[in-house]
Amino acid sequence: MELSFSFIVPVYNRPNEIRELLDSLSLQTYQKGFEVVIVEDGSTISSEQEARAFSNALAISYYKKDNSGPGDSRNYGMQRAKGNYFIVLDSDCILPSNYLSEVEQSLQKDFVHCYGGPDAAHESFTVVQKAINYAMTSFLTTGGIRGGKRAVDKFQPRSFNMGLSKEVFGKVGGYGKIHPGEDPDLTIRIWNKGYRTKLISEAFVYHKRRIDWKKFYTQVNKFGMVRPILNKWHPATRKLTYWFPTLFSLGLVFAVILVGLGVYLPLFCYVLYFSILWLDALLKTKNILVSILAIFATGVQFIGYGYGFLKSTICLAVSSKKANEIFPKLFFK
Repeated sequence: MELSFSFIVPVYNRPNEIRELLDSLSLQTYQKGFEVVIVEDGSTISSEQEARAFSNALAISYYKKDNSGPGDSRNYGMQRAKGNYFIVLDSDCILPSNYLSEVEQSLQKDFVHCYGGPDAAHESFTVVQKAINYAMTSFLTTGGIRGGKRAVDKFQPRSFNMGLSKEVFGKVGGYGKIHPGEDPDLTIRIWNKGYRTKLISEAFVYHKRRIDWKKFYTQVNKFGMVRPILNKWHPATRKLTYWFPTLFSLGLVFAVILVGLGVYLPLFCYVLYFSILWLDALLKTKNILVSILAIFATGVQFIGYGYGFLKSTICLAVSSKKANEIFPKLFFK
């Protein structure tokens, strides 16, 4: 199969991010050519000027539409793309120069209709960005579900760095209206159609995640809230491990309470875990401040996700309403 690639990038009020992404795309070592499809998702701050600035270096298609969310915007871009293999990126990503060459090489060797790649922290990132990146990608915190080579299950691509063929897009109908959670929902529907997915570990991106601690908590809290919804939609994908952040957070509360009763062992286990995590973060980032902040980021991640998961599980169990009626902010119309 002769591969023809189209990058699909939804953007919402982020012209600076698009400029950095397009700059990295213009430096790709891939020699066969590719297309970039930018979809302006109802932005009030346009990225059109940035797209025009790279029109001589890249084959860019630029579209404007009303705001309907990233999933629908990706569908909009793929419907208009000229290639037969779509690569979906978030606007806050930067690609290493060999990204597309690694993708083609891997697909030529072992073709799949859908792949995902991991994310990494660029040396230019702030200490907070690096700490959050560690918490979101470490095997000690996520079990490798976002691109670790020791992933605990078959790989679920994430839409900040995800490729899918035109064929599979046509078969499954693209992304749904839920957000976040639109990418695992799409992956599960791809599996249900009999297609295989894989991780291309060499096809990583630098994912900037321009968020502060409050926004990070909100993000992971939403991640936790959508998982029970996905479990309800796709019962075969339910796993006990999704309960881990909730149990971890409740266990920490009880461990602190038990100290008041003279029982120290549970809290010691938490101290041991965070000590191992700190050492691992220090070895990987080689920055003591990042490693300390990584502990905080992990706490925010577990508590935010765990609370969201528990809240959503209870609400779905006791209510007869549909998920989009219980949690309207998690869905685009």
